[in-house]
Amino acid sequence: MNLLETFENYLKSNLPVSKTFHPHFENALSLMLDAGGKRFRPMLLLSVVNSKNTLLVKSALPIALGLEMLHTYSLVHDDLPAMDNADLRRGFETLHKKYDDVTAILVGDALNTEAFKQIANAPLSNDVKIECIKVLSSDGGIDGMIIGQAIDCFFENQKLELSQLEFLHIHKTAKLIAGSLKMGAIIANYDLATQDKLYDFGIDIGLLFQIQDDILDETQTAIEAGKTTQNDGAKNSFVNLLGLEGAINAANELALKCEESLKSLDENLYNALNNLLLKYLYRHK
Repeated sequence: MNLLETFENYLKSNLPVSKTFHPHFENALSLMLDAGGKRFRPMLLLSVVNSKNTLLVKSALPIALGLEMLHTYSLVHDDLPAMDNADLRRGFETLHKKYDDVTAILVGDALNTEAFKQIANAPLSNDVKIECIKVLSSDGGIDGMIIGQAIDCFFENQKLELSQLEFLHIHKTAKLIAGSLKMGAIIANYDLATQDKLYDFGIDIGLLFQIQDDILDETQTAIEAGKTTQNDGAKNSFVNLLGLEGAINAANELALKCEESLKSLDENLYNALNNLLLKYLYRHK
């Protein structure tokens, strides 16, 4: 069984539940997690752990699930009418469309808090769990994803400079990807220099992903993407700022940089991350 299958099986056995007389909250709570997705962030974490100590993968699964829960909460809230007002996510009707705004808000809240419960109860040392909580709460919180999202929403219909756009998406998208790699390195007990190197690498990967998403939003249908597309007209996207050709050129340059950074990692890390990353580096083409 490969890492992705191991994670999917663990997720399906540990979907959050809330057994009350509410008619649909339990189904809503697990719907977007069970819907699938790339599982990119948990796979980064587990791949780094697996590169050094395969026996630790099982103990790292709750932290990988917590990471996926926090990411999924951000998608549920991102799709809300007050933000992107999206109809599709992971090929399914978004929660506020299927149910209502209140359900979607509360499911997001529940997944956010459940993420840290998963980490707190992982069968790892308290020191490791605290360090992982520090990373996830920072990169997924006001020092990362939340401030990025706030800037993104506030500056709709206002053109940002390139450096500001990069700041926005480093915080909104890239930091959680970087944190995924760093948490894996913390669990595997890699040294601080390696943790920092992986984190910096993750920032570039995350920024590349955002440029690619902007390109795919422009070039793919909702069916192809599995989510609402061509919805960035008022947003500060790389396509809106640089044009489609400029965004593709920027993605090509950053993909090459990421490829070189990947080659600079030690052999075990390179082997663990290479197969996972190479299929994504040029997905904009």
